[in-house]
Amino acid sequence: MARWEAGADGRLAQAAYELYFERGFDEVTIAEIAERAGLTKRTFFRYFADKREVLFSGAAAFQQSVVRAVVDVPEGVAAIDAVVAALSAGGTGITQIGEPARQRQRLIDTSTDLQEREMIKMAALTVAIGDALQQRGVSPLAARLTAQAGVAVFTTAFERWASQEGSAEFPLLVHEALVELRAALCTVLGTEPVG
Repeated sequence: MARWEAGADGRLAQAAYELYFERGFDEVTIAEIAERAGLTKRTFFRYFADKREVLFSGAAAFQQSVVRAVVDVPEGVAAIDAVVAALSAGGTGITQIGEPARQRQRLIDTSTDLQEREMIKMAALTVAIGDALQQRGVSPLAARLTAQAGVAVFTTAFERWASQEGSAEFPLLVHEALVELRAALCTVLGTEPVG
């Protein structure tokens, strides 16, 4: 993705990304990653559980920042708006990386193994957001539904961003996805969209 520092974990990540982009995720071994980084397989496993985890190593920090943002939203803000604002801010940080973030998404799109890992990470994010909403006093069912809707809006916006070229304002893509979700719900409920 971005440039890493000279530490072993950064060198391994840089080597992995280079190899994944050159040959495809499935064609690269851990031994090759370690060799390219000038390190051993044993060193690789000190930092990453497997070669997939290189692509998802920032997921925990992303989740923590989103949850913190949801908890910190001022009282009176609707739960869905708090979730969407938090995910929009987090996604903006990812999209500022630019083309390497798009390349990462393309790698994920080419591998069912990586897609599965992505779904697991998104499910964990959804649970964490739901828990944060409950801390704000939202009922468990409403918290779960809101978290699921927010993550759906986020993933839709991110997929749209990743499929485009050039710069696109991520918050605008999030807003468009949220408007589409609200319109779809209004259609189902037979009501008029608001805002």
